[in-house]
Amino acid sequence: MKTAHIGDDTILYVNGVSKSFDGFKALNNLSLTLKKGEMRAIIGPNGAGKTTMMDVITGKLRPDEGEVIFSDNIDLTKYDEAEIANLGIGRKFQKPTVIESLSLFQNLELALQGGRGVFQALFHKLKAKQKDRIEEVLEQIALADRRYDLGGSLSHGQKQWLEIGMLLVQDPQLLLVDEPAAGMTDSETETTAELLKEITGAHSVVVVEHDMDFIKALDTTVTVLHEGSTLAEGRLEQVQQDSRVIEVYLGR
Repeated sequence: MKTAHIGDDTILYVNGVSKSFDGFKALNNLSLTLKKGEMRAIIGPNGAGKTTMMDVITGKLRPDEGEVIFSDNIDLTKYDEAEIANLGIGRKFQKPTVIESLSLFQNLELALQGGRGVFQALFHKLKAKQKDRIEEVLEQIALADRRYDLGGSLSHGQKQWLEIGMLLVQDPQLLLVDEPAAGMTDSETETTAELLKEITGAHSVVVVEHDMDFIKALDTTVTVLHEGSTLAEGRLEQVQQDSRVIEVYLGR
């Protein structure tokens, strides 16, 4: 199949992607287009294919068929996870992977230094530009006053922000964020929505989430997945009124 040529304003083009596990179609002819600097919220019932979609985009899984094209017409199906991360796609999993025995600054330092081991990274002298980048991200995630505190001292929500910061410090073009609001207090949820809105534009952002209040706060285009395909797309108030979405996901 000839690879599609995507436009200059497109960051991600998923076209006709299918993926099966033992006969179960986790993704079924899924298509999705994301513009540069756009945020997209992905919702859908359990088993709709949200995680499989992120696994395919990040190279954790290969699709059985279809195209996954990234900025500058890069065919992501030809690369592995580490290579895709280096191409500029960052993924934040639901459970934070903050190193609790290191300070916030050190966690960001490790993320910035990428492939080095912990020992190497922490004894490698940071350049002034790298220090500035870490400080900039600490301000962005509203944790600058906690820079020398240990990761383990943070609340659940603050750990999620630090984790987003660990992606931001690497300056990815595209961020995939999995259920960032899970387990957060109301005020943390609100702050997280603001943070994601703030970084959109400089980055493209895909957010997978169940919390409808959080999705509403993001105030962005929503894609509804069902049985591995796109069921509906539009603003939240539009998709909430779609009879098919009501039937399979939102309940009457």
